[in-house]
Amino acid sequence: MTDLSSPATERTLESALVEVMGMRLSTATILFHSAVAERLGLNATDMKCYTLLRQFGPLTAGELAERTGLTTGAITGVIDRLERAGLAQRKRDPDDRRCVVVELVHDPERERAIDQLYAPLGQAISQLVRDYTPAQRAAILDFITRATTILEQETRRLRQMDHASA
Repeated sequence: MTDLSSPATERTLESALVEVMGMRLSTATILFHSAVAERLGLNATDMKCYTLLRQFGPLTAGELAERTGLTTGAITGVIDRLERAGLAQRKRDPDDRRCVVVELVHDPERERAIDQLYAPLGQAISQLVRDYTPAQRAAILDFITRATTILEQETRRLRQMDHASA
């Protein structure tokens, strides 16, 4: 039987986790979201902007650009595509009529259709989670939360490097 606490085994497990998280999971995630986007006539970037609007509510084009790292010109194209798809609309900011915000279009039928694209994945992940004990789930949640924070920090670091060299 293998000693899971040996230094060699710990290094092997660490390498495997880094590879799975850094390559395989991230690639599978991007490809999945691309497939969902294609079903809606969009691309993965458009869908992630849609997700940001679902997560944070109405945002200005500048805020979307800042959160995604895209130029304001590229964000204009994203917003145009989201509008054509019936997912978002531009509206005047009620607090500052000079400012335009992008908000989601409330369409329960469309939202249900989008949710149905994600439902099988959500069900499969829920089943997977049930395979673990509550203590293991807590450890997994902690790991994923902390890994997400690291990814967000590294994204900001890379974008700041871009601005520093410009």
